[in-house]
Amino acid sequence: MSLLPPSRDDSGTTPVSPDEERFIIPSVATLAELNLLERANILEARRWLFAPRRRLAPADLLDHLFVRELHRRMFRRVWRWAGKIRDCELNLGVPPAQVETRLYSLLADARAWHEHTAFAPDELCVRLHHGLVAIHPWRNGNGRHARLLADRLAVALERPTFTWGGGAELEAKNDTRTLYLAALRKADAGDFTALIAFARV
Repeated sequence: MSLLPPSRDDSGTTPVSPDEERFIIPSVATLAELNLLERANILEARRWLFAPRRRLAPADLLDHLFVRELHRRMFRRVWRWAGKIRDCELNLGVPPAQVETRLYSLLADARAWHEHTAFAPDELCVRLHHGLVAIHPWRNGNGRHARLLADRLAVALERPTFTWGGGAELEAKNDTRTLYLAALRKADAGDFTALIAFARV
């Protein structure tokens, strides 16, 4: 039985196709059960990422191996592709052949932004988040990964973590997600004002 029948979705999420179900590690019967398992895994990764003993400088966080390791830790108990650069087309993101190059370039840019103080800390983090979402390096979990990495980078830059719209569930279809997607579209056009404001609501 398929967990989520549609093969495409216009809500800004990456749907789970029947073909993708073969990559699920645990046995699950419903999408709700899958969501619970993902949340538990992400909470575990968040504890690892924010552990007091884990001192991470911005350069550590903006390293491609670390970025991959974070995604792996977020989804390793649920998906076989956790931490692996995607090799398939999605309804969002750049073509698979461009993913790795674009990811390297984004992280190099972000390191330069930090080194040369090109942007205020919040804007730097939000621009990183937007760049990751635009590339969509993973088969799934791109928004969640980008927000968690941006949160940790904010802390490394001596800023509090972001609220991302006041803490609403951004994976569900709701008004907060609609605002989030609208802010992302404005950022696509080079205007980051709405996305920065949304991140600090």
